[in-house]
Order: sequence, then structure tokens, then C-alpha cells
Amino acid sequence: MNTPSLDDLIELGAVQDAQGLQGQIKVRPHSSDPVALLSSKELWFSLIPRRSEGVASSHEQASLKLYKVKQAKLHSGNIVITLEGIADRDQAEALKGARILVGRNVFPKTESDSYYWVDLIGCKVINLQGESLGEVIEVNDNGAHGIIALGNLETKAVTQLVPFVKEAVQSVDLPNKLITLDWQADW
Repeated sequence: MNTPSLDDLIELGAVQDAQGLQGQIKVRPHSSDPVALLSSKELWFSLIPRRSEGVASSHEQASLKLYKVKQAKLHSGNIVITLEGIADRDQAEALKGARILVGRNVFPKTESDSYYWVDLIGCKVINLQGESLGEVIEVNDNGAHGIIALGNLETKAVTQLVPFVKEAVQSVDLPNKLITLDWQADW
């Protein structure tokens, strides 16, 4: 199998530590509902820091390694994963700190009016009056609902935080990367 482009991979979590003596790894998922991580049959691992931390894309690309998943289960807010080829604690500990990525194409289909947060990043955002509010820089969870950070995607400068709730979100057009909000530019 050819190594995919980093642009085609989505980071879902990171290896926290080894779990037990049989080579399982304990993974801290980036999502409170890690369905894609739990259902993936193959995972890409990168032991190289993110590009934003000063690593060249080509170096990070070369560091990717594919593992087949034998078992994945939720355990105390983390995920315990058993991988083919990782048979003891020392091998599992060697993966500590690795970023876990999957291809976007393996994510389960979403229901109507449900979105993967990663798909919202980069969307242009306008209000009902047609005024530009910026782009979605990131999406976070505050416990009650999602929060989208709007601003300049290139500089990562956040200008507004908006609750991602049906009262504020009028439409999401993922093919055109456009979100329309019932929100004022000066709020």
C-alpha cells in the first residue's frame, strides 16, 4: 500500500503509554465520541511532531507507518488498541507519543445535520446579512455543545467564538465550504 498524503490523513489521537504486558497501547482520543478510531481496521502512526512544530512535511511523510488493528475498545475515557506486530510491552512503549492518523475516507458516514469537526475547518462563514465573519480555524467542545473559532485561517488569529448550535447555525454547505450563521459581526 502506498503511503497517503498527509493532507488525506486526519489525526484522531495520540499514544499515551503501553497497556499491560501483551503489547496493547493506551490511546488518548481527540474526540469525546471516537467512533472513527474505534472502527478503523488500519491506523497510521507518526512519531514525528506536527508540521506546525517545525518539522518539514517530507520528513513527517517518511515517518508514517501503517499498523493493522486487531482490537480496539473504550476503557476509562481512553482507547486500548491491540496492533498486529506489537506483541510485548517494550514494543508498545516504543510507540509512546506517536500521533495516530486515519484516512478521511474511512470515517463512518454522518447523519443529516451532523458533521465531523475536521470538515468544518477552513469553511468561510457569513451571517444572514451576507457579511463575512471569517473562516473556521478550529472547533472545540465546551461540554454542552461545540464552539467554532472564527478568524483568519492563515494567521490563526481568532476574532470570534460562536456556539455551534441550531439556533445560530442556519446552514452548512460542505461542498462549497460555506457556513451561514444568525450572528452579527460585532457580537
